[in-house]
Amino acid sequence: MPLSPEQTAEIEAQRSHIHETRRAVSAGIEAHLYTAYPVLDHGFVRVIDYMGDDSSICQAARVSYGKGTKSVQNDEGLIRYLMRHWHSTPFEMCEIKLHVKLPVFVARQWIRHRTANVNEYSARYSILDREFYIPEQNALAAQSVINNQGRGSALTGEEAERVLRYLRDDAMRCYDHYEEMISDDGQQGLARELARMNLPANIYTQWYWKVDLHNLLHFLRLRADAHAQFEIRVYANEICKIVSDWVPFAYQAFEDYRLGGATLSSKAMDCVRRMIAGENVTQETSGMSKGEWREFEASLVS
Repeated sequence: MPLSPEQTAEIEAQRSHIHETRRAVSAGIEAHLYTAYPVLDHGFVRVIDYMGDDSSICQAARVSYGKGTKSVQNDEGLIRYLMRHWHSTPFEMCEIKLHVKLPVFVARQWIRHRTANVNEYSARYSILDREFYIPEQNALAAQSVINNQGRGSALTGEEAERVLRYLRDDAMRCYDHYEEMISDDGQQGLARELARMNLPANIYTQWYWKVDLHNLLHFLRLRADAHAQFEIRVYANEICKIVSDWVPFAYQAFEDYRLGGATLSSKAMDCVRRMIAGENVTQETSGMSKGEWREFEASLVS
């Protein structure tokens, strides 16, 4: 189960209270507050708190730029202008705090985004639960032969069953030894801060993660991308649904200009101009390397 009985009771209690406020409120995200959305086999994402909405972005931009925004007639148009021209500080006026339960190896990838405030469950003070991420068989894949950090073709049959057996058995064996080491049954027991080193990277941890909207969108641009690792991408996809309800104008602009857009180099722009003029441009005449040309072609046909 992704939620313990205690967490379920806590969520029900939190959702039962309605508070009046004078601050900006987003009706879309209010519906998400405290609800835990399952991710992977034992994980979840839930909204603990937030600050601001689409109007907060516009308010900050108009204070900052004054008369320079008067030509923009509405909030949606202003937000799209800000996103299109890579403005950042107005989006930093919105913040969100998430409670995330995730495998440790996903957390170590996630924490590379160093622009958030994080407080993680401490295995020095508490005992981790016997919960491990075990992939679905269709999520098992061989190492890619062209990408050192990616997946290749899917494992099937006996090979897939062997890998799943290793993952389950090794995780359970490590946890059995973890329990034995911290046990004080007739002995002093090993310190929790030391015993935890024996636990595998697919064990689940939890944290509170607070981030402003600008940096959250940067996180989503990278982690909701089709090339991101599946196990972090599913978390990003779930967060995308929440953000789209929280700040719908900002998220639509983000989808258009970041998720669905592409950044072209000066050489790529020159190729586009030549193509529009009717010239047959090839990699050899583009001035780009093979890798750059491959990415340029992908951006045009995807």
